[in-house]
Amino acid sequence: MTFRPYAAFTVAALAITVTTSVAAQDFRALASQDLVTAQQEIRENHPALIVDGPEAAAFRSYLDTGLAEAQALIGQVNSGDSHAYLMRYFAGGFRDSNLRITPTFDLLGPYFGISWGGVTTGWRNGEYVVTHVADGVRRGPRVGSVVTECNGVPIEQFAMEKLDRWEADLTTEAGRVRSAPYLLWNRNNPFTRGLPQTCKFREGRRTRDFELQIQPVSPQALEAAYRATVYMPGDVPLAIEQVNGRPWVHAHSLSEDADWTAFNASLVAQADALRGPQGFVLDLRGANGSEFTSTRRAYGLVNRIWTPEFTVSRQPVAGNVTYRVSQDNRDWFADTLARMEADPLFVEENPAIIEETRAVVEAFDAAMAAGQESFVLPGRAPVADTGAPNPVQGPVIVLVDAGCAGGCLDVLDLLVNLPNVRLAGSTTAEDSIFIEPTVLRLPSNYADLTYGHKAWTDRERGNNEPHEPAEGLRYTGNPADEVAVRTWVSSLFGG
Repeated sequence: MTFRPYAAFTVAALAITVTTSVAAQDFRALASQDLVTAQQEIRENHPALIVDGPEAAAFRSYLDTGLAEAQALIGQVNSGDSHAYLMRYFAGGFRDSNLRITPTFDLLGPYFGISWGGVTTGWRNGEYVVTHVADGVRRGPRVGSVVTECNGVPIEQFAMEKLDRWEADLTTEAGRVRSAPYLLWNRNNPFTRGLPQTCKFREGRRTRDFELQIQPVSPQALEAAYRATVYMPGDVPLAIEQVNGRPWVHAHSLSEDADWTAFNASLVAQADALRGPQGFVLDLRGANGSEFTSTRRAYGLVNRIWTPEFTVSRQPVAGNVTYRVSQDNRDWFADTLARMEADPLFVEENPAIIEETRAVVEAFDAAMAAGQESFVLPGRAPVADTGAPNPVQGPVIVLVDAGCAGGCLDVLDLLVNLPNVRLAGSTTAEDSIFIEPTVLRLPSNYADLTYGHKAWTDRERGNNEPHEPAEGLRYTGNPADEVAVRTWVSSLFGG
């Protein structure tokens, strides 16, 4: 990922901006400037503007209508929070999971709310179900009841107006899961409904009306409610333990900051046990990672268990990659090449990557000289079966959920091709075919625009397509109940 600061601002300016009183800022003017700049950057550099397909056509259509839609809401921007919400809303309308506009410093955490009725919902089997009721709530709905409407509005319409694009992409299963706890919270979004006054809840065959009474708010209470609804990894994201007589490999993060040195050493030391006839669990719930390093870490994990000789011929076919020709995109690769060549260790260990990157820069120069708007380069050629035996003797359950994103999806593309591997749990996140993120600091210094600047046009997994467990391997219980999850996973081994 390359960061490109907006020309008129510096890191020092960011520090000044952050420490300046929010009340002194003209957030409407900042929002207007950021929206126009983001649209211009996307128009000039995003590959969706030069590839075919229905998703690309919808993307191009939204470029102008989305800007007008967001600009019509600028009058309600009066704070850093509202600025962040409007930027997220504009970016979310592209329905490109690799395109986002994010605040440059912490504003709203996942457990933030300014008011609530003590009731939290989760997305369960296509419905919004009550998952948590705070202590002290009187005459409230029961855990397990289904929300059918709020303030007289059918719940699907209510959810789309309150959550879609503001909190997540509700056209995706993962977006529904991640944002469901906020359905009945007030997250201080001035553009949408806050805490509803009344909602209908279906309990069995009976539907009842409840008035939601405002409850005391604390970060601890909201965090407990969210964690009772959505699986959240613990404090040790990388570990191996024994569960019901089988190794359970925890890989809940693909971040470069995780303790990969100790974890990889554990994988090597316990390789024989992992490869035994009893099988093992590879737990990738919450394994989020959007940078190239996350894919490299995930592949490194798999190769330490199965060996590169066995996996290399089973990697998905790369196919062609389409590059959008622009000065900014060319500079991204030129800057990346310069950083590679300036690192002696990288030069020594990765000569092939350097040559590939140099070839891309040369292709950009040739295309620009010829006046082309794009060019296509082939990806990695498929490798014939090496004949290496499968070192893993037993069955493997790969456990996933809506938190599996980025590099997690890339490694699943490989894992589903390996023998005796079954995908279990719930639907993963998704990612678009527009890859290789670049980051632009927007003029306000309050937000960064991130987007993929080349199109993996021949990727086997489609655009914004998640991985889904097959029938019989879908977990329909409470994802936050770890005891229940482990019992269910053990049953998949026949015991």
